[in-house]
Order: sequence, then C-alpha cells, then structure tokens
Amino acid sequence: MMVKGILAFPQKTMMNSETRIDVSQADAESQLTELEALPGDPSAGFFGPDSVSWRINRESALFLGAGRAALLQLAHPWVAAAILHHSKVLNDPIGRFHSTFRVVYTMLFGSRAQAVAASRRLYRRHTGITGELPNTVGAHTRGEHYEANEISALRWVYATLIESAVLAYELVLPPLPPSELKRYYAETRRLAALFGIAAQWLPPDWLAFKGYCAGMFDSPTLAVDDNACAVGRSVISGVGTWIRPPRWYKTLTSFWMPPRFRTAFELPPASESAIAGLRRNLSFVYPLIPRALRFVGPYHEARARLRGLTPGLLTRQSNRFWMGQPQMLLSEIAE
Repeated sequence: MMVKGILAFPQKTMMNSETRIDVSQADAESQLTELEALPGDPSAGFFGPDSVSWRINRESALFLGAGRAALLQLAHPWVAAAILHHSKVLNDPIGRFHSTFRVVYTMLFGSRAQAVAASRRLYRRHTGITGELPNTVGAHTRGEHYEANEISALRWVYATLIESAVLAYELVLPPLPPSELKRYYAETRRLAALFGIAAQWLPPDWLAFKGYCAGMFDSPTLAVDDNACAVGRSVISGVGTWIRPPRWYKTLTSFWMPPRFRTAFELPPASESAIAGLRRNLSFVYPLIPRALRFVGPYHEARARLRGLTPGLLTRQSNRFWMGQPQMLLSEIAE
C-alpha cells in the first residue's frame, strides 16, 4: 500500500526562492500520521519481512552502490555545501558513514516506533543545516540560500539511495522483474515520507522515477565545483578510515556515473568488458556467502525482534560495522 495523497508529479525544477518548498514540522508530522495509520504489525515497521524493501536492503552488496550515491548527492550544490559545512565527513568519515546508515537502516528495519523516532531526529538535525553557497556552481549563484529540509534536495538524496540500491543488487543477483520494481518503488515512498517528502512531490511510479533521475543527470540543477570534487575524492578513496576500497570499486562507481560527473569527479575510465568480468565474478561468489554474513545486522535484528528474541553476538558485531552501535535504539539515533 502506498502512502496516501498521490498527485501528479510536478515537473518544474525548484532552484530559487520563488519555487523553494521547505518541509515544515507540521508537514513532517503529517507524513508520520499517515504512515502510522497504515495497517500492519507495528513491530515489523513500515515494510516487514514480506516486502521487496527488506529483500533488497538486507544485502551487504548494496555497499557497492554507496560510492555512486554519495557522489551523485555531492553533485547537488546544496547537498555538497551542507555536507562540507555541517558534517564531519572530512574529519570523521566513519562517523558520517555510521550516522547515515543508522538512520536509514532504522527507518527500514526498525519497529514503527523506532522508524518514527529516527524520522523526527533527522528532521530536527536538518533544521540546523542552513547557509549560503560560497560560490557560483552551475545554475546556482553565490549567496543562494540552502537548507536541508527543502523538498528538491531531499528528493534527490532519496532518489540516489533508491536507484543505486537497485543497481548494486542487480550486479550480484538476478535482475528484479518489472512487477517487483513496481512494488519496491511503491514501498520506498514510505521511506520518502519518513524523510518528510509528501507523495505529491514524488514521481508516481518506477518508470516516472527513472525518468526523473535521467532528467536530473542532464539538469543544470546538478553541478560539481572544486569543493565537491575534493569531498568526493575523500569519500571514494576511504581517506581517514581503515577502509581502502579496491581499485575495481572506483572503476565500478565510475561506470555507473553519468559521463559529465565521471569527468567532474576525476574518476578513471571504465570499459564494458571490465565491468562484465567483474559482474561475472561477483555474481558467482556473492550468493555463496553464508546469509549470516551476507545480510546486514539490522535485518537480522529485525528478524530476531519479530521472533521475540534479542540480537545475537554476530548481529551485534555487524550492527557495529554498519551503524556504529550494537542495536537499533530509540534514544541513540546519531545526528
């Protein structure tokens, strides 16, 4: 079931003060009220074990698309400025990684109470992320105001996560049939609502969503400056962390990027043949990984919760890797 209130998706690009639409606290609470009215077991959250969202997002292979999603987010000057000036991504990239996945995984795999708490905490965090662009970037002029709780920026972040997840999933596992993609996108509109995005600001279906993404790739709304490029290099190289992505990871990220952003972020070229070989190898090896390791800790925790159990040691360790803490907790959703 979709979140209620689906209207025709507005086609205009919102880039100036006349067309800016910010999410008010009342708007955000309205989205949560609609979500909480949906039928279902509250302990299963807003998706549940029969959802396509759980099936896709439980896969640790989705990390393969994380670099792409991060770079595409940085290609939006408002997002890049917010990350550069209001996060610890350069000084504490692991902390940034954990805070992002803690919120997203809690929304996906937490109980309804946990997901709502994550949504409210994220909204409060976003209210403090405002500023002015320090320089002109593409169609965005120096001094242009930005804030994190603005619909077009939120929608783009949401879109990069959803599209990149499908790319990563289908790299190592059989492609999803159209009916499953339709279900998946319908479910992700609940995730968008947890971000504060009303259904009227979203493409109505998967095909329209893909069209929105393609349009954004060519849109002057997205542009990369030296600051975004520097942050992107840090993210994709693992600087400041113990994680050093292999060269093929950067090549894969490059292959998935639109050509103009591949150039802007100074990514290496990627040939079809190299990616085909990588796909063959990964699609052979990945399904052989035991599910206890292959599926992320928050998924295992959710399954344990539905059985009335607490997460075991392996799940808690996996949670520490992905979220920086052993369990999804109401009071410890990082900012």
